[in-house]
Amino acid sequence: MFDVIVIGGGAAGFYTAIHIAEARPHLKIAILERGKDVLGKVKVSGGGRCNVTHAEFDPRELVKNYPRGEKELLGPFHTYCSGDTVAFFEERGINLKIEPDGRMFPTSDSSQTIIDCFLGEAARLGIKVLKHSAVSAIESLPMENHETAWQITTIKHQYQCKKVVVATGSNPKIWKLLKDLGHSLVPAVPSLFTFNCKDKRISGIPGVSTMAEVEVFENRVYQSKVTTKLKSNNGKSAILTSDGPLLITHWGLSGPAILKLSAWGARVLNEMEYRFKIRVNWLPEYNFEGLMGLFSEIKEIEAKKTVLRTKAVEVPRRLWTNLVRASDISETDKWADITKSQLEKLARQLTECELKIDGKSTFKEEFVTAGGIDLKEINFKTYESKKLPGMYFAGEVIDVDAITGGFNFQNAWTGGYIAAQAIANAFK
Repeated sequence: MFDVIVIGGGAAGFYTAIHIAEARPHLKIAILERGKDVLGKVKVSGGGRCNVTHAEFDPRELVKNYPRGEKELLGPFHTYCSGDTVAFFEERGINLKIEPDGRMFPTSDSSQTIIDCFLGEAARLGIKVLKHSAVSAIESLPMENHETAWQITTIKHQYQCKKVVVATGSNPKIWKLLKDLGHSLVPAVPSLFTFNCKDKRISGIPGVSTMAEVEVFENRVYQSKVTTKLKSNNGKSAILTSDGPLLITHWGLSGPAILKLSAWGARVLNEMEYRFKIRVNWLPEYNFEGLMGLFSEIKEIEAKKTVLRTKAVEVPRRLWTNLVRASDISETDKWADITKSQLEKLARQLTECELKIDGKSTFKEEFVTAGGIDLKEINFKTYESKKLPGMYFAGEVIDVDAITGGFNFQNAWTGGYIAAQAIANAFK
């Protein structure tokens, strides 16, 4: 018999348990983890450095990084935000640093620092961490005082508790149990992924990175499946847009501009079966007409120089070379000799470069899904279920997800803290 059982030994589960134990040291608290190790996602986050949160301290700006949950998280972020997360770790001797893009990491640059902190706090506070404890059943037990207790069955034992926290992320078995208990679940689809693309214009130059604007267009082959979700269905208007650093990889395209598109377009791109067209502007400061004007000037100034060797705009050299060749301009063609048609082709390659996407790849080791407990069924002042009193949620088990940059962890910290305070108050 426990007072509180937290299902899920990840970031949200530990954060919730620690805050409950701090507020009510006398409570018996257990974390049930299905695997042999806890905090696995923390370990691989940020390439093994753990992107703890983001240096955005205004809740109104912070919520803009959540494709799902933007409206619901505004109140919770006013209660517990990025600055509170920083304070939590600093109070435990862990300093965080801010990188130029706003991501925050422990100064040790090691996720093990965060893992050791959580394990140390759990041990100090007497929280039981029970591994190899996959949950197979969750049942409510009516009590004499009209409250509800819970019976949790694992592959090893059966436990009872007064309050239960579900912090299992996108675990399909737990989702089914929650559905059987009466909750609505938004189906899971991948979020935060990179694009597979085979095209001679980006082949042979992995590692090239540049600022870009990216637009997604629907593919007519899949038009019938997705027209209800799209702004247009004529194949010409963009349905998703993004900007930022774009990275060319061995398999296609990555970088913040692509990851933002994958998050905001998670459901639409899933319905397209990850086959669609994108248009890349490698020169966000120019459009086609503006670049043609610049080329007219360069044609006169650099008349005797070859186009290939004279990189006329600020794009990486290897990308310039590929796009010049794709514009039917040879290595010996000089600016004075190229035709208007060739100039137009080059300007379009630079500002309206259309690429065909054929599939996706997981972003590093980080797997994020869109989907989970329907947000309408959660009280965001307490993170308690509206359908099942005494059950609370934290982390990605709810239908909230974010773009890359530490935002998904901040959702876990905020939800875990608020749920913990509500549970602590219930045990007054």
